[in-house]
Amino acid sequence: MNNRQVGEIFDAMADMLDIQGAGYHRVRAYRRAAENVAALGQPLQEIWSRGELESIPGIGATLAAKIDELMRTGQLEAYQQLRAQIPEGVVAMLQITGIGPKTAARLWKELGLESIEALERAAEAGRVRDLSGLGPKTEQNILAGIDALKRRTGRTRMGDAWPLARDMLAALRETKGVRQAAPAGSLRRMRETIGDLDLLVASSDPESVMSRFRQLPQVEEVLLSGPTKTSIRTHQGFQVDLRVLEPARWGTALVYFTGSKAHNIRLRGLALDRGLSLSEYALKREDGSEILCGTEAEVYETLGLPFIPPELREDRGEVEAALAGSLPDLVKLRDLRGDLQFHTTRSDGHHTLLEMAESAQAYGLEYALVTDHSHGLGVTGGLTVSDLQEQQAEIAAVNRQLGGGFRLLAGVEVEVRGNGSLDLPDEALAGLDLVVAAVHSGLRQSRDQLTTRMVAAIENPHVDIIAHPTGRLIGEREPGDLELEAVFAAAAATGTALEVNAHPARLDLKDVHVRRAIEMGVGLVISSDAHAAGDFQLLEFGVATAQRGWAAAGDILNTRPLESLLDWADRGPAGHTQRHR
Repeated sequence: MNNRQVGEIFDAMADMLDIQGAGYHRVRAYRRAAENVAALGQPLQEIWSRGELESIPGIGATLAAKIDELMRTGQLEAYQQLRAQIPEGVVAMLQITGIGPKTAARLWKELGLESIEALERAAEAGRVRDLSGLGPKTEQNILAGIDALKRRTGRTRMGDAWPLARDMLAALRETKGVRQAAPAGSLRRMRETIGDLDLLVASSDPESVMSRFRQLPQVEEVLLSGPTKTSIRTHQGFQVDLRVLEPARWGTALVYFTGSKAHNIRLRGLALDRGLSLSEYALKREDGSEILCGTEAEVYETLGLPFIPPELREDRGEVEAALAGSLPDLVKLRDLRGDLQFHTTRSDGHHTLLEMAESAQAYGLEYALVTDHSHGLGVTGGLTVSDLQEQQAEIAAVNRQLGGGFRLLAGVEVEVRGNGSLDLPDEALAGLDLVVAAVHSGLRQSRDQLTTRMVAAIENPHVDIIAHPTGRLIGEREPGDLELEAVFAAAAATGTALEVNAHPARLDLKDVHVRRAIEMGVGLVISSDAHAAGDFQLLEFGVATAQRGWAAAGDILNTRPLESLLDWADRGPAGHTQRHR
């Protein structure tokens, strides 16, 4: 039994227990165990053989005993019992957006549906609407969710692939003779999802590199291995392809394997215009002689171009902009002075206000906005008016404790109700430094309803920022059906900022929406949406998404110094109430 297999078993058990109506904490224990086992950087077998299973976060004596049973016998009696009680197809229904455990249980028990295929037929026949509390709209949403499930590609979120690539490359860089090492493909372009993971290394001793790669602790299986390419599968189920090349050919190889395919086609066209051909190995003249490029900059220079950042290489006008000398000076992680969304234990965060503040300060931020949820979302600990007042006093105390150089800002992530009104009264919001509004429920409203609701929040005089505007969860939940042109127009008219949420499950606004928002004059913020002290590092994914949307530092409000940001808030987005701090 490997990491991935054990993680999948625990995850399936959590799903089945959820369908049965088991208690929250029991379900969560299996879910957390699945996540932590699957994410281990070393084989679970080795930890088990050392008798150290309980050193894994979330694994106590009970779950350690279950892992032990799996390792010894290859089976788990408790898992087999659950499988005998609940059809596999009912568990699979949980992959459909909008179907939770209770609905899946009802579809199974009341309609006798035991597979997604049976559910699709029943919904098409109008049978699902007969269940009390569902109705025609839910039925259509289920069909839309099944269609979305069919379109999923099996790609992996950038945020899941990046730590793996980082750790493997760090180990390879320590190998004798390695001159360069980098990710390639979709990950280097920082796309929101990737397929297989591509790594490149420049070395004059490829066999040493390949040997080191095959022995990395993340490797579960070697799929193929040759003198210049090795493919492995990790314990998490990733396929990772490593290519090793001569240092003198590093530039052309990195350009080629970074892609995108469409960008590379444009570059090959420019090469042909200059009497050259371009491959992963070199630029070649008509007489067959090679132009070796040790850096990417040399490749672009030979083609008459300035260096084009990997995040822009999607054939979306970057070549034309490079030829015209009008490439944007993209926002950098170091440009961010503050973070404008994080959560504490007062709502659904995992650390206290002081712990989060200390982490933000240690990360190098100058300020951070406290945005615990308002109580209407239903999140445990969501803030009422009195809770918000208590937290403001706590913020002031923490600011005094931390001294100069860093400041917590008082805010809230206030829920936008179904009719566009806010979950907290005006007088509570007026005393805050900044107000973030968000839609978390009712995302399946019609386009007109959802757009009207969002525009109403944007036009509210107390709202400064709209969080994760489309509400999507990558690979899990489709975005709300918003008329984004209307949303962007309203935001531009009022001066309300829209968020680029950096959490790898959101990345919302997405890259193409970032670019369109900028074109329409919308101000943006990049926020970590941190729920734990270590989450401020997620900001790099938000910056990458903004870069893919051609954002410069001037497009991002939280690149401003604190006083400039507060002046913006005090002046208020157009028509907004001025605050007095």
